[in-house]
Amino acid sequence: MSLNKPKIVVLGAGYAGLTTTKRLMQKLSPEQAEIVLVNKHNYHYESTWLHEVAAGTINPNQARVIISDVINPNKVKLVVDAVTKIDKDNQRVILENSELDYDYLVVALGFESNDFGIKGMAEHAFAIEDIDSSRVISEHIEYQFAKYNSGESVDEHSLNILVGGAGFTGIELVGELAERVPQLCKKYDIDRNKVRIINVEAAPSILPMFDKELVEYAKKSLENRGVEIKIGAPISECTEEGFIVGEDNELIKAGTIIWTGGVKGSSVLGKSGFELTKGKVNVDSDLRMSGEENIFVIGDCSWVWDHNADRPYPPTAQLAMQEADVVAANLVALLNNEPLTDFVFKSKGTVASLGHSDGIANVFNDNKLKGKAAAAMKKVVDNRSLYLIGGPKLVLKKGKFRPF
Repeated sequence: MSLNKPKIVVLGAGYAGLTTTKRLMQKLSPEQAEIVLVNKHNYHYESTWLHEVAAGTINPNQARVIISDVINPNKVKLVVDAVTKIDKDNQRVILENSELDYDYLVVALGFESNDFGIKGMAEHAFAIEDIDSSRVISEHIEYQFAKYNSGESVDEHSLNILVGGAGFTGIELVGELAERVPQLCKKYDIDRNKVRIINVEAAPSILPMFDKELVEYAKKSLENRGVEIKIGAPISECTEEGFIVGEDNELIKAGTIIWTGGVKGSSVLGKSGFELTKGKVNVDSDLRMSGEENIFVIGDCSWVWDHNADRPYPPTAQLAMQEADVVAANLVALLNNEPLTDFVFKSKGTVASLGHSDGIANVFNDNKLKGKAAAAMKKVVDNRSLYLIGGPKLVLKKGKFRPF
C-alpha cells in the first residue's frame, strides 16, 4: 500500500462501476482514501436502453448521463481514457494515454458482443455494445428506407431487418422495431407489407428466463405487430446478405443484420492474463477475484454463483448495482481491517419491454404482469436506476414519463 492514503481505482462507469463510485463517495471522506474512476467517455449510459437507441425510438442523448453531474469532483477524480491492460503483479492499470497505480481495484469494464465464433458474424452483423454502435444501427435502418424511397435501391430485401438472438436484447429490440417501422414507412411513403422484421433463435423458445404463459403472450404480441419469430433455427453463417439458418441452410436476406445472441466480459480481461470462463472471471463470494486480496470484478466482467440454482446469476442491471453496494462496503471493511460481507442477490423481479406500451414481467414474489401494466413497471425500473445513480434531479431530467 502507498505511504499516503490508499488509492481505490474503479474501471468503468456502467451500472456496476458508477454505483460503486457513488457508494464509496458516500462512505469515505477524501482523507480516508483517494477514489479514481476511469471511463472511456465522460458519460455513463443506460445499457438497458440501448435497444431503444438502436431502433431509433429514443434519442441517444436520453440514454446518456454526464458523469460529472452525478459524481462530486472534490471526492472522486475522473480519468477519461480507455483501459488497455491491467498489470496486477505491479498493481498498475495501463491506459491508452497514461498509467495508474492502485492499492485496491474494482474491474467493471462492461460487456462486448460474443458471436460464439459464428462464421461471418463479426464482419457482417451490427452489434449493440454502446451508444455509438446503437446509434449507427438506427441510422443504417433509416438510410435503407431513404434509399428505397429515392429509388436508389430496388432490392426487395433491403428493408428487411434481421435480428439474431431471442434473449432480452433481441426481443426488446424487435418490440421497439415493431413501433419504429410503421413510423419510417409513413415518413418515406413505403408500404408496411414491404418490410419484414425477423427474429432468429437457435433455442426452442424465446426469453428463457420467463415462464411459458408470459413467453406465449410476448410471442403473440410481437407476431400480431408483424414480427416473424423463427425458433429452433441455429445460425450457421452470417453473410453480407443475411443469415444462413437451420438444417436446410436457408438464407434469410436483409438490408440490416443485427446480432444480439450473447455477450462476454471486456477483452481487457483476457489481455491482462486473467483466468476466464466463457469470457468472464469467476469471483469468490465476497466478489474478489480468486487468489487476489485487493481486486474486485463485477458486472458483466464476472460470474457470480447462485448456489441455490447451481448456476451463475444472469447478468442484469439490478445484479450489477447490488454487487456495487457490497463491493463498496467490502472496500471500507478492508480499509478498517474488518471482515468482508458475502454477496447475496435479492431479485426484485424480471421485466422485459415489448415496445413502449407493452411488456411482460415477473415481480413481487412471482406476480405476473402483461401489457401496459408490465410496460409501466419497466418504466418504474428504468427510473429507479436513474434515481440510484443521480437522485430525483436525474429522474426529472432523464426519466421516462411519456404516457401510453
